[in-house]
Amino acid sequence: MRRGLPQDAFEGGKPYIAIANTASDLTPCNAHLDEVATSVKQGIWEAGGVPLNLPVMSLGETNVRPTAMLWRNLAAMAIEEMLRANPIDGVVLLGGCDKTIPSLLMAAASVDLPAVVVPGGPMLTGHFRGAPLGCGTDVWRLSEEVRAGTLSREAFLRSESAMIRSKGHCNTMGTASTMACLAEALGMTIPGTAGTPAPDARLLERAHETGRLAVSLVAEDRTPSRVLTRASFLNAIVTLAAIGGSTNAVVHLLAIAGRLGVELILDDFDRVGSGVPLLVDLQPAGRHLMDDLFRAGGLLAVLKEVGDLLDPSAPTVTGEPLTAYLDAAEIWDETVIRRRSSPLLEDAGIAVLRGNLAPRGAVIKPAAASPELLRHRGRAVVFDSVEDLNARLDSPDLDVDETSVLILRGCGPRGYPGMPEVGNLPLPRRLLEKGVRDMVRVSDARMSGTAYGTVVLHAAPEAAVGGPLALVRTGDPIVLDVPARRLDIDLPQRELSLRTPVTTGFAEPARGWQRLYIDHVLQADQGADLDFLVGSSGHEVSRESH
Repeated sequence: MRRGLPQDAFEGGKPYIAIANTASDLTPCNAHLDEVATSVKQGIWEAGGVPLNLPVMSLGETNVRPTAMLWRNLAAMAIEEMLRANPIDGVVLLGGCDKTIPSLLMAAASVDLPAVVVPGGPMLTGHFRGAPLGCGTDVWRLSEEVRAGTLSREAFLRSESAMIRSKGHCNTMGTASTMACLAEALGMTIPGTAGTPAPDARLLERAHETGRLAVSLVAEDRTPSRVLTRASFLNAIVTLAAIGGSTNAVVHLLAIAGRLGVELILDDFDRVGSGVPLLVDLQPAGRHLMDDLFRAGGLLAVLKEVGDLLDPSAPTVTGEPLTAYLDAAEIWDETVIRRRSSPLLEDAGIAVLRGNLAPRGAVIKPAAASPELLRHRGRAVVFDSVEDLNARLDSPDLDVDETSVLILRGCGPRGYPGMPEVGNLPLPRRLLEKGVRDMVRVSDARMSGTAYGTVVLHAAPEAAVGGPLALVRTGDPIVLDVPARRLDIDLPQRELSLRTPVTTGFAEPARGWQRLYIDHVLQADQGADLDFLVGSSGHEVSRESH
């Protein structure tokens, strides 16, 4: 069907470029992507291609229940099938909110048609009582002040209203900002795009340029498998540390690599990220926000400072290596982007912990933790589910003090299901009232990239499949030693072997996607993808349609 297209759109071998568009009114971070898509279309037409808007599944952290992560793999699978089923030659991927860029990249990797990303960009900074607000991070901070009795509920609601000043995703270095930056570090955007604020006209300029590039990608057959090499993923890990990015990036990068058959394991994050300095002074690890990063020089200025740690062989969608774009980068505000000689932290990489509580690994973000808690021993206070946590956390009968270690289980990939962002457990009210603002917390869950604290996440294997977290009892001695990369329950193995695992928080869906998900989801150390989706399938359909 022509649907108003001119006849020459069907002549001369013009490439058909899909715009995989995650715009949705139910995903506030992505609501402006139809405007971005219009600029992409203009660039595609200008370069001699035919643009085709392809609305795809959209996942918003603020509305989707029980957790957007439950649907990441479904979104990736649905997008993959649409890219393969339709007669297209290439695709521009429009994403913003946390799971949209990962799912788009997973799909593109599986289909391996020429592809390029346009991140939707962060919102502008809002202010409350004269102070800048970080979307997400200050929600966590101010909600604790409400529970501590130092901020009224009415003032909290006014702060929330002031926080969302413009279109765009969270303006902290949360998962959305992290994945936009990592898409660029992987080589899947035009360098210099990531972090452009959503309301900035330069985002539309770059979207137009990306539309033109998409036509060239098809002509040169530059596919994700040619761009996303092991070197690209290792560069992304360096980037993750330098920007103080979200722990969620670990499961997303592992899943994307798995779709390509690129060798990437959990230990790579510690091996490569260890010793990388934190250079970006952004919430939640620092003070500033994403539009500050953009005006201060952007991601390329950050990467220039750690250029010697980057693999120059890693290509980008432009055909040039990522490192070729660093010479022209400049730092314009050294309070936002630090020099290598004066970092926020000398060693900011994600730390991978192992021990008898996480034999397949757990992760912690030292940049967001309290330094004095990185080595800690305390009594376990165990919660079997989110519901159990909510019911008992503020009980006057709860035997807890500031030295305790809060344990939450039943919240891994299978246990919830979907591995929700509940790992940054709220603190008991009576401790907040005493002035306590951080405690060691351990779970098989994730936490929002906007969150902070001494929080151990992604413990694998999870409790729902019989992992060691299922053996912990309240009162057990827990030992965290981040410098030694250890997480242990300090009890004899013989005693632990006599215990019956507790899996009371494990849900067993009867039908639909959730049933398929729990039957096939992999553990966090494998990216929490579905086992039958690992490995690229290519863009050929299984049988010709008639």
